[in-house]
Amino acid sequence: MVTLDEIADLGLLQKPSSKAPEPLERSDSSYKSLGSFALEKDRQYQQQFADIYFLRLTKIKPALEQIASKAWKGTIISGETAKQVERVLDVRQGELCWVTGTVYMDMPLKPNILEDVSKDRWISAPPSAKKYYSEDGSDAVMLEDDSGRIRLIGDILKNHLLVTGCIIAAIGTENANGEFDVIDLRFADLAPQPKRWELTKQIPGRKDEDEDVDMADSPSPSSSGQGSKKIAIVSGLEFPGSDTSYTVELNLLLEYLLGEALDPSAQKEVAQISRLIIAGNSIGAEQKPLAAEDTTEKRAHKKYGYDSSTYDPVPSNLFDDFLSELLPTMPVTLLPGALDPANSSYPQQPIHAAMFPNSRSYISLPGSGEPGWLDTVTNPWEGEVEGWRVLGTGGQNLDDMFKYIDSDDRLGMMEAMCRYRCSAPTAPDTLWSYPFQEDEPYIMKQCPHLYFVGSQPEFGTRVIEGPDKQMVRLVLVPSFSGTREIVLLDMETLDVTKVKIATVSSL
Repeated sequence: MVTLDEIADLGLLQKPSSKAPEPLERSDSSYKSLGSFALEKDRQYQQQFADIYFLRLTKIKPALEQIASKAWKGTIISGETAKQVERVLDVRQGELCWVTGTVYMDMPLKPNILEDVSKDRWISAPPSAKKYYSEDGSDAVMLEDDSGRIRLIGDILKNHLLVTGCIIAAIGTENANGEFDVIDLRFADLAPQPKRWELTKQIPGRKDEDEDVDMADSPSPSSSGQGSKKIAIVSGLEFPGSDTSYTVELNLLLEYLLGEALDPSAQKEVAQISRLIIAGNSIGAEQKPLAAEDTTEKRAHKKYGYDSSTYDPVPSNLFDDFLSELLPTMPVTLLPGALDPANSSYPQQPIHAAMFPNSRSYISLPGSGEPGWLDTVTNPWEGEVEGWRVLGTGGQNLDDMFKYIDSDDRLGMMEAMCRYRCSAPTAPDTLWSYPFQEDEPYIMKQCPHLYFVGSQPEFGTRVIEGPDKQMVRLVLVPSFSGTREIVLLDMETLDVTKVKIATVSSL
C-alpha cells in the first residue's frame, strides 16, 4: 500500500497554485534516415553466401594494408626483413612475412549446416548453444582468402577479440607443421568520421563545414536556448499477451514520455526529448499452446484471417495502441528485432505498416522520400540525428558475436566491431544474412558518432577514440522487459543517462 507521504515525496501531491502553469512545447527533431540496409523487393537467393566475405576483404584490405605497411615495413627480426605477401597461398615456411585475410573460427560447438546436410539430418535443430567457445583448447583460428587457408597460432591471439568474418593483417612465420606463428596483428581500426551536420549542411546557423568539431561543440541550430535536446532509446518492450502486471510498467513508460505523471520541473526535462528510438523486440514471443486434440489432427488451411490457436493478436494490438497515443506528441524510429514480425535474416527490413492499423497514418507514403512521424526502418539502421551520424541494431549481431568469445565484456565487443569496420562480422556464417553479391553493407564506410545495440541484458556505455581523433559513443540499451530501464542521450554532448521505470513496490 502506498502512503500519502510516499506520494508527496514523489512530487505527485502538491498544494493548488493560483499561478497558471507555463505551457511546454516539445523540442523539434532534426533527423535523416540513410536507408543503407534496404533491400530490393525482387531480391534473389540463388547466389553464393561466400561472396560477402570476398567483398568484405576486397573493400577493407586497402586501408588495412596501409596500416600494416606503416607498422611493419622494414621490420628486421634475427637478421631477416619482413616482406608482404599478397595471398595466403604465397606464405613460405621459415620466411618472415605479413599477409591480410579473413578470420575463420573452427569451433566444434559452432553449428555447421554443411555437416548436417552431408549426414542427411533432416530433423529439428538442437537448441542454440549459449557459447561456441571451448575451454579445452579445441578451437582453431584460421586466416583465409580466395587462394587458401592457413591456421594461426601464437600467444598474441589471446590478446585480441577474433571472430569469424573479421579482416586482419598478421605478421609471422610458417612453421614445420604448416601453421602461421603470429607475432603481431592489426585491424583496419575506425573508419574516417564525418563532421557533425554533414548531411544537413543547409541548416541555418550551423558552423562552417571546414571547422573541426568534437562531441561538445557545434550546438543544434534549432535549440533556441531551451536546453539540450535529448533522444530516448528503449528496447525489448515485448508487449505481452496476458501478463497484466507488466502492463503497468508499460503504461508508466507511456505516461513518462508524455509527461503526464510528473511534476513541472520533470515535465520540462521530458519536453526536451525530441525523438524516441525503439531498438527491436517490441512484441513479445508469447505463444498459445496447441490443444492436445489439435496436435494429432491435420489442420485445414485457412485462406483468410488467422488461426486463433496459433496466433495471438493482443501483443501487436497493445503495441499499436502504445504508438498511437505517443505519436501525436513525439516522432518515433522503429527498428525490428528477433521477436518482431519481420524477416529473420540480416538485415531485417522494416515492419510492415499493416501491423499498425491505428498508427500507420503517421508512416510516410511509399516514394515520398521523407521519413514519417513514425519511421519504420531496417535493422541495422544508419541515420543522422541532430547532426550526429548514428548506427544502431536490434542486438542480434552482438548476441551472435558474444558466443564466439570467452568474455562477458559486450562493450569491448562493440568496440572490436568498430575497429573491424564491420557491424556484423559473423554474418553469414552463424548470423543469418541475405547473400549480398555486389555490395557489403555491414562495412562501416564512415565511422558513426553514436553506436547503440538493443535488447541487451544490462545497460553500459563507453567512449572510444580512433587514430585520427574519431570519437564514438557506445551504448548498450537494456531490454525493458527485464530491467524496466530506458536510455536518454544529450544531443549536444552525447552524454548518457539511464532512467528506471518501475512501481513503488518494485523499487
